[in-house]
Amino acid sequence: MLETNPFSVLSETIPTVVMQSFIVAMIILIAVGTIVQMIHHKNLTYFLRNAKKAKLQATREIGIGERASILTKTAVYDIGTTSELGFGKRRLAHVLGMYGTIIFWLSSAVLVFCYTGADKSSSSVWSILWHTGAILTCVGGYWFWFFLRVDVSAEAHPWYRIIKADLFVLALLACSTFGLLWSYFQFDGKIGLSFLFFALFVFSNLVLFGGVYWSKFAHMFYKPGAAIQKNLAEADGSRDNLPPPADAPEQFGLGIKREEPKHY
Repeated sequence: MLETNPFSVLSETIPTVVMQSFIVAMIILIAVGTIVQMIHHKNLTYFLRNAKKAKLQATREIGIGERASILTKTAVYDIGTTSELGFGKRRLAHVLGMYGTIIFWLSSAVLVFCYTGADKSSSSVWSILWHTGAILTCVGGYWFWFFLRVDVSAEAHPWYRIIKADLFVLALLACSTFGLLWSYFQFDGKIGLSFLFFALFVFSNLVLFGGVYWSKFAHMFYKPGAAIQKNLAEADGSRDNLPPPADAPEQFGLGIKREEPKHY
């Protein structure tokens, strides 16, 4: 099963060009949803205004080499390992889900555009990556959903309590879960169940990519931008328009030992 390209088998029923057009349409939905959200919520306006204000408060000029170094460090460490979450289970779950999703989406596009069709060869490597990405997304996503969400772990809300902010993670989990079930029943020869879960897979993708405006999907674009701006502001002395740190207060005794916070 892991070495089977489910899209190649599907091409016997649905033309490859339809699958390719669907992927292009999903990319367009991402772009449109993100742009509309940025315009309506004025995220880009705030970001640019804040960056301009911070530039006026800078105490030093950053050279090209230093800027490149900061961007590289931010991309590799801060963004690539979600360092803002600190060391712990929440960070690990996020990394699993993040890289699983990237692998899942990338391998989907490669399989559909390069290895699906009557005259196309097969690729067990990309098929394995597709299944692996879906599995990693499920592991990280379900771990987060049932055990690590703020309102569940810290505020004692039940895991089945759903709010609008949960649309992104639920749709993402649905895509990965239904994709794996579709592939399994397709490989097992259960035609009816295969098409059922394929239909659910398509629907969950429509919800995920069509709901960009209403979900937290666009945070994958905002977060890197904010991390870059923060590190550049620290380097040029503008401190993102924040006041300089105050002297640490005197310590009297050992203080009160408190439980580590769980809500962030």
